[in-house]
Amino acid sequence: MQTVFGIDFGTTNSALSIYKNGTVEIVNIDEFNQNNALMRSVLYFNEENEIFAGHEAINHYVTEGAAGRFMQSIKTFLPNRSFESTELFGKKYRIEDLVAIILRKIKARGEAFVGHPVDSVVLGRPVLFSEDPEKDALAQSRLEAAARKAGFRQIWFQFEPVAAALSFEDSLPAGAEKLVFIGDFGGGTSDFTVIRVKGGAFDRSDRRSDVLSLGGVYTAGDKFDSQIMWDKIAKYFGRGVKYRGMGKEELFDIPKSIIYTLCQWHRIPLLRTRKTREQIRLIKNEATDRKAIENLENLISDNYGFFLFQSIEKAKCELSQLDLTRISFGDRDLSISEEISKQEFETINGENFARIADCIDEVVSAAGVPYGKIDTVFLTGGTSRIPFIRSLFEERFEAEKLENRNAFTSVVHGLGSSVPLFN
Repeated sequence: MQTVFGIDFGTTNSALSIYKNGTVEIVNIDEFNQNNALMRSVLYFNEENEIFAGHEAINHYVTEGAAGRFMQSIKTFLPNRSFESTELFGKKYRIEDLVAIILRKIKARGEAFVGHPVDSVVLGRPVLFSEDPEKDALAQSRLEAAARKAGFRQIWFQFEPVAAALSFEDSLPAGAEKLVFIGDFGGGTSDFTVIRVKGGAFDRSDRRSDVLSLGGVYTAGDKFDSQIMWDKIAKYFGRGVKYRGMGKEELFDIPKSIIYTLCQWHRIPLLRTRKTREQIRLIKNEATDRKAIENLENLISDNYGFFLFQSIEKAKCELSQLDLTRISFGDRDLSISEEISKQEFETINGENFARIADCIDEVVSAAGVPYGKIDTVFLTGGTSRIPFIRSLFEERFEAEKLENRNAFTSVVHGLGSSVPLFN
C-alpha cells in the first residue's frame, strides 16, 4: 500500500497524518509551535520576498511588524469569488497560490519524516464551504488546484465530520457497533453527521450507507470572536462615532462596511487599500471622537488585528472555565480592559447559538432516528469546549453520551483512516 498523507487545512490550524502499511500516524509539522502537531494556517511575507508559515510566520510578524504582510484565515476566502488575487511586494498571488504555500510546507515536512516523496493526499473539507452551492464548488476546486500546485497528483476529499467519525471508530473494540452524532467545530464552520461506526477489521471500502445524514452551518469559533469584537471592542475603533459631511452640519454614522470588516479578523487587511484609508482620514477630521478613528488608523497601519483578536479569543476560552474575565490589550497609547461575563457572552451570541442548535436538529431529523437511538455524541474542535455549546447537546442527548477528546487532531487522524475508502 502506498504512503498517503491526510491534511486538515483549517481556518486556524492545519495538521498532517500519514497512512502507511495499514496504520495512521500524526506527524509534528511545526517545531516553533508549542503543540508541534499543529501549524497555524498563517503566512508572513517580508520585503526580501521571503515567505514564512505557521508559528515562524508569527515570530517574524512580531519582530518585523508592519514592514511585512501577515495573512490569516485564508481558508475563509476560498468560496469568495471577489478574492481572486492579491499583490505582495510586486508579485501577484492567487488564492490557490497562498493555500499551496501552506500545503507545500506541510508536504515537505511529511516527506522529510517518511524519507521519500509522497504525491497522494486526502484533504479534509467542511460540509459547507458556503451555503451557496456554486461558491461551495468553487472553494473545493480552488483547494484541489492548490494541492496540485503543492505537488500532489492523487487528491481525494473527505468531509471533516466523517473523518472525525473514522478517528472515533479506530478507538472502538472489535465487534462494537454504535450510531454516533459527530460535531466538528472549526474556526469557520460547524459540521455535523450521524454515522454508524464499527470496531475491528472489516471492509471499509464503501461507507456511504453508514452515513445517515450530513449538515453544516457557517457559524463557528471566529464568529464568536467577531461578536465579542462588535459588542465590546469595536467602540474603541469607531463604532458609534459620527462625523460631519464635508460642508454640512448633518452627522453621519461611520460606514457599516468599515466596522463589519474590522470585526472579522481575517478581513482587516482589506482596510489597507488607499481609497479606504483616505476615507477614514477624512472621517477623522470631522469625527465626534477623533481618538477612536486614530485607533482605527493605527490598527490598520500597524497591522495588529491578529494580536487584538488573540486577546479576544483568550478571554473567550477563559469563559469556558470562569464566570467573569477581562479582554486586555494595549498598543501605542491605546489601553483596553473590558470586563465580560459568561452570561454576557452567551447573550450576545444568542443568534449564533440558535443557528448551531437548528442545524443539530436538522441533521438528526434528516437521519430519521430519534435522539434516544444515538449511542454516542463525539465532539471535536476547540469551540466544542464552550459550556453553552455542550449544553445544546446535553439538552438533546443524555449527558453521559457526550465525548470530547483529541479536540484538535481527531479530524486529521480520520483523514488518514479514510485512505482505504479511496483505494
